[in-house]
Order: sequence, then C-alpha cells, then structure tokens
Amino acid sequence: MMAAVQAARAGVRADLYERNDRVGKKILATGNGKCNFSNKNMSRDAYYGSAVSFYEKIFPLFGVPETIDFFGQHGMLIRERNGYLYPLSEQAATVLDILRFALEKYHIRVYTDCQVTKILRDKKKGGFRLAAGQKDERLYDAVILACGGKAAPKTGSDGNGFSLAQNLGHHVTEIVPALVQLRCLGDFFKSVAGVRTEASLTLLIEGRKRQTVRGELQLTDYGISGIPVFQFSREAARALYHKKRVSVEIDFLPGCDRDEYERFWERRFGQICPGREPAERAGGSTGAKTDNGSGQTLERFLTGISNKKINQLIIRQAGCKASDSAEKLSEEKRRQIAGLYRCFPVTVTGTNGFEQAQVSAGGIPAEELTDSLESRLMPGLYFAGEIVDMDGICGGYNLQWAWTSGTIAGRAAAENVCGMRSAKDEREAERS
Repeated sequence: MMAAVQAARAGVRADLYERNDRVGKKILATGNGKCNFSNKNMSRDAYYGSAVSFYEKIFPLFGVPETIDFFGQHGMLIRERNGYLYPLSEQAATVLDILRFALEKYHIRVYTDCQVTKILRDKKKGGFRLAAGQKDERLYDAVILACGGKAAPKTGSDGNGFSLAQNLGHHVTEIVPALVQLRCLGDFFKSVAGVRTEASLTLLIEGRKRQTVRGELQLTDYGISGIPVFQFSREAARALYHKKRVSVEIDFLPGCDRDEYERFWERRFGQICPGREPAERAGGSTGAKTDNGSGQTLERFLTGISNKKINQLIIRQAGCKASDSAEKLSEEKRRQIAGLYRCFPVTVTGTNGFEQAQVSAGGIPAEELTDSLESRLMPGLYFAGEIVDMDGICGGYNLQWAWTSGTIAGRAAAENVCGMRSAKDEREAERS
C-alpha cells in the first residue's frame, strides 16, 4: 500500500493486486491490535539480514520523522510510549484506514481476491506482463513485489512472492520463522504453563553466549515465549536450521545484585543451621517467638523468592521434594537450588511454525538489489518489505521497514517509469 501510494504521488498510475478479499489484514493483528507502527529509538542494530547494508542509505530518505509526518498529514494523532509509536486511538484499524483512504485519494486501482500467479518480461514491448486471478494479462512498465514473507500465511503471506522472484531469476536465502516462540526439551513445562515473570534470558549456540535480553518471560506447556524470547528467536531459528545446539539460560531474579543474592542465601540458610539461635534472641531481645525456618518444609522455606510454580519447579529440578526438610538439605543441594534461580538451563529443540511467527527471516539478498531496491537482474522490478532479506526486532521496527522500503521502491519505480516516458517522447519527437 505504501509503495503504491508513493508511486502515485510521484506522478504515475499505480495498480495494487491483493490476494485477500480486502487489503491490510496483517496490519490489524499488529501490536495486539494496537499497531505499534514505528519506534523513535531507531537503530541499525534493531535489524538483521543482508539488506541491513542499505540502512544508512535509505532510512535517512524516509525514516521515523517522515513516517510520523506521513500519517500526521493524513489525519492520525500519535501516542508515544518509551519510544514505541502507536495511533492515539490505539486501534490498528486507524493505520489501515489511513492507508486505504490514501489509496483512494491517489486514485489507485485495487484488485482484491486477485492473486498474482505469473510475472514475465515482455521482450518486445518492454516492461512486464502480469497474470492475476481470472484477469487477462496486463502490461506494466515496472512491478513492485511487496508480498510479505511466510509468516502468518492465513493473512496471505505464504511465500508465493519468493516463487515469483525465483521465476524471474532471483535467489532466496533460507527462510525461517522470527519473532516466534521456542519449543524446549522437558516434560516439566506443563507444570508452569501460563506463568509470566520478569526474567533475563541468555541465548547460547554451540555452548557460546550470543545474546542476553531482559523482559517478561511467558512459560508455556511446550517451552518459552514473550518479548525477550522473540528478540533472539531469529538467531535461534537460523542456528536450528543449520543443526546447531541451541539452549537458553533463564535468570528468574534479574533485578537482584549477585553479591546481595549470595548474602541473602547465607542469612536464610544460616537461620536454620542446627544449634543456631534466632537473631532476635541472641542479642537479648524481648524473647518474642521468631519463625527462623527451623522445621520448615522446603516448599514453605522458598516462599517469597519467586512465583510459587517456579519455586516448585526449582525444587523438582534440584532432585528434591516440596515436603523435604529445609534444614536437612546438604550444602550441595542448597547451592544447587540457589543457583537454579539465577541460571535455569533449557534445551531448545525448535520454534513454533510460520503460523505463529510475527515475521519471517530471509529473502531476496542485498547483492541482487540496488540501493533503490531495484533488481540488478531484472531492471524495472522492485522489492519492498519482508520479501527482502531484512527483518527487525519487536517494537515497530518491521512496520517501519515496510514504510521505508515501500516508499523507496515506490518512488524509484515511478522515477524509472517517468524516465522511460521522457525517453520515448524524445525518440518520437526526433522521428517526427
């Protein structure tokens, strides 16, 4: 939609082919329906893929300020939360409506329920012949492929765009789910399914630490989910694709200083050492009865450290029982329990599929594209969005890539077409 609007604004006629019964279905699902459409904390580090090499060249041409201006000019008020940008209405439908109205404003013909099945170079007349749905083939001076990747195929992005690109001679890097949940080894996950907790997660590939991300962890019956998992799921998915060992270390107490944490356990276990008097009595206090932990079960002793289900999980993983006596724990078990809260290892066996992924990683490699996202193999063919080998982390970065790449491709295609027309007019003038 952005590519079509920007092409039309640049002075050419633009048609948009949509395989669904209406445009913008995927937008409605973004940001849990609130549409986090961009982020003020824009950075090259927020993106992955070979096309990141274009970042310094194209984001200055149409980045966050220009995106804010575009939607603002079309009537949308904007709300910022820690850099995250949303429509003030907090409705994804607002962003979609702005784009739909822009399509109407610039007289863009939209063909819905119309899947493009073939794109061919017309060697005689130049340009491209496009076949879609039941319509006759049509000739276009330029074509922009903005079909998405393979994530959320029910919304239309099932990888068909990659097939169209390959038929035109392009290569496609391996496609894997990104911003997706990770499936992990272990039957204990069912016991903590549904738990949400602040945590710090470290991704390890072949035993080497790669990324550490902090945020709200969501435990599921099959593994781990939540924003911190999504942020490194792309790297995990690609490593799994290449048959590498992937694991995650979970710190359930990320806000707790390491030295303070050790002192806490020294005090806590010290209270239940056999023969030790409660601290309140040792100093000649009033003699009021104090619960020093003596005689407590392990389950009761750990109450207050973390979520109850996580406490129970730690107990089981340490090879203990909830009913075990806390004061009879061996020094080894005490250290093991304390350690598991700060470093709980899980083995990653896979990711959820493209159906659950918010984006896919991989696509048309940068070396086959110019800085204006035009094909080096097929001049007049352009690419925009997720079909290109570039994807971002959570936080509005993937939608910003859509607005940026759509604008760059749309403007470049229009400039190309206008240049072709000028050249044609000059040739006709010379002949006359």
